[in-house]
Order: sequence, then C-alpha cells, then structure tokens
Amino acid sequence: MEELASRNCVPCHGGVPRLIGSEISRFLVEVTDWEVIEDHHLRKTYEFNNFRQALDFVNRVGELAEQQGHHPDFCFGWGKVEITIWTHAIDGLSESDFILAAKIDKL
Repeated sequence: MEELASRNCVPCHGGVPRLIGSEISRFLVEVTDWEVIEDHHLRKTYEFNNFRQALDFVNRVGELAEQQGHHPDFCFGWGKVEITIWTHAIDGLSESDFILAAKIDKL
C-alpha cells in the first residue's frame, strides 16, 4: 500500500460508508500512537516543552488541514496538543482521517 502520508485527503460529502473493524485496523498500523475511539474517531496527544511550541504546532497542523480540506479538532494548552480527527459528513472514520493523521506525524 502506498504510504498514507504521501496521499491527499479526498473530500467526503456523505453517502460513503464509514470504516469498520478490519478496515480501521488496516490503516491504524500505518499511523504511530493514534488511538481509535469507539470506531468513530482518531485521537493523539503530542507533548511540547512550552506553550509557544504547542501553539506553533497547532498552527502548522492548521495550515496542513487547510491544504488538505480536512480539519481536525484541537484541545491545547501549556506543553500539550490533543488532536481528534473524524469525517463529519459520515459521522465516523474514513481513509482521509488516517491520511491526515499520517501527514500530521510527518510535521
């Protein structure tokens, strides 16, 4: 399979099935330290030395998200950033969620 980080997110407007079970597992092995929550979304926490580094990371991920047209949720504060990703149009996980996760890990 082509490396996820080298691919681009595909816009989803609904009407496609969510990933389930073995489909999720197939993509999960390609991203590091992301956890699948209730087969619905991906989540990962990144740690930094201070608030500025955390904020800079959020901004870099934001730029990437804009380029990819796929936008995660952020919770951040001093020294940490928690990112949650899912495809809102299908209320669950899609291949693009894993592509974005892989791209974030490359930042």
